[in-house]
Amino acid sequence: MIADFHFLRPWWLLAVLAAGLLVWLMRRQSDMRSRWKHLIAPNLLDHLLIDRGRQSGFRPVYLVAGLIALSGLAAAGPTWERERPPFVEDTAPLVIAVDLGPTMNATDISPTRLERAKLKVRDIMAKRKGARTALVAYAGSAHMVLPLTDDASLISTYLAALSPALMPVEGKNTAKALEAAEAALADEPAPGTILFLTDGIEQSAFTAFSQYEGRNDLMVLGIGTEAGGPVKTESGAYLTDGTGARVLARLDVDALQELRSSSSAQVATVTLDDGDVDWIVRRIQTSFAQRTEEGLTRWRDMGWYLTIVVAILVALTFRRGHHVRWLGTVVLILSFHMPGRAEAADFMDLWLTPDQQGQRAFSRGDYAAAAEHFSDPEWRGVSLYRAGRYQDAIDAFAQSTAPESYFNQGNSLMHLDKPEEAIGAYQQALKQRTGWAEAKANLALAERRKEEKDKQEDDKQQEAAGLDPDEVQFDDKAKHGKEGEVQTGAQTAEMWMRNIQVSPAALLARKFAIEASQEDRQ
Repeated sequence: MIADFHFLRPWWLLAVLAAGLLVWLMRRQSDMRSRWKHLIAPNLLDHLLIDRGRQSGFRPVYLVAGLIALSGLAAAGPTWERERPPFVEDTAPLVIAVDLGPTMNATDISPTRLERAKLKVRDIMAKRKGARTALVAYAGSAHMVLPLTDDASLISTYLAALSPALMPVEGKNTAKALEAAEAALADEPAPGTILFLTDGIEQSAFTAFSQYEGRNDLMVLGIGTEAGGPVKTESGAYLTDGTGARVLARLDVDALQELRSSSSAQVATVTLDDGDVDWIVRRIQTSFAQRTEEGLTRWRDMGWYLTIVVAILVALTFRRGHHVRWLGTVVLILSFHMPGRAEAADFMDLWLTPDQQGQRAFSRGDYAAAAEHFSDPEWRGVSLYRAGRYQDAIDAFAQSTAPESYFNQGNSLMHLDKPEEAIGAYQQALKQRTGWAEAKANLALAERRKEEKDKQEDDKQQEAAGLDPDEVQFDDKAKHGKEGEVQTGAQTAEMWMRNIQVSPAALLARKFAIEASQEDRQ
């Protein structure tokens, strides 16, 4: 602790020197003998001075000097320990990569390996309430199911839809899944964790793990048993080999141990109780704490506490006979130079900018209050959107011409059931960012909704017959744009997922197929 002691703003220590200089000047000025000794003969000076002795006792100048010195020390920011800055997440971001290979339907783990993996994901989310989690699904190809989000219900919805039948490419490519998970955490200010839920890591992926140089922690939870079990197919039958015998999928524990020894990945196998879940959550938070201690902490400013002493001493300046009327003004000026603390009581809002106040309200879930504080139009629009004030959100987003602004306007317009206007907004977003997958998906939904409304208008006078509102038809002849890099915040990613009106399984199957075909063309 002592070795870490230093000042954050050391130039303020000049105020301590100024306080000492003030005492020296005042003492010199009050020493009449020193002032006149060069003008009057010493034998006469003793008879002319009324007060021959030096004044003793407490003098107001000492109080003033002490206040200046303490204020200088406080403003210099003494510190010896670290703290996390305000508005930084307290929990690590997590990307869960779920293996959707056919063997994940093996029944050696009841009811199946995949279903047990889903239960483990739900247990992990329950122990990490409020933390952001992303989902990646992989087999022979890897695909983003959900970007980082703290919406547990949204994750549960799409987690339940995962099955091997959704995957467009057979096989297993764990290295590709690692790339997709790493991309999901690329823009995060804090390091995160990548967790693989799988029944095995293929040898070809060992190199990707052993040569991994990213900042995120890697974890693997093996799902299955060494004895193995039969593999269910989508039809409910069991997978067989060429001779008609049932295929038994076994968990290769030796390969997992080899992976643990050859890489930095933390490896474990599934347990029947919550032991594996507790291990995962504990490792995630421990690793996050260690990594943030290295790069995302700041020194705690202890000078704030010295202002209490300054305030007490200021009260003493009002004693009768102490005419230091300018002292309060000086202390007030110095106080305004002191940094505020975001975790203080409500009156400390005076120390925060409007956007900081808005961020505090947003993090508490008070979106209406956040919208009143935010001066940034994008954040104000997001707050209004979360508060359900979609028209006001459109007005806020319209202050910017960025592609994200048009994208968010389209989302808000869809909530107001204005698909025609939403189509225009999504098209503007795609003009500025060609190949934006989320914008393309939402544009297709808006066009489909517009067709539905047009048909309803045409069929007002007759009953609609044979129309299944949940039926989804895809135009396989449609032209696909080039794949582009999606750079959008977690809140916009959640928005477009919330707007989906089809079943999650159908959406994911189509999404994965489009992404796989685009990769093949490249």
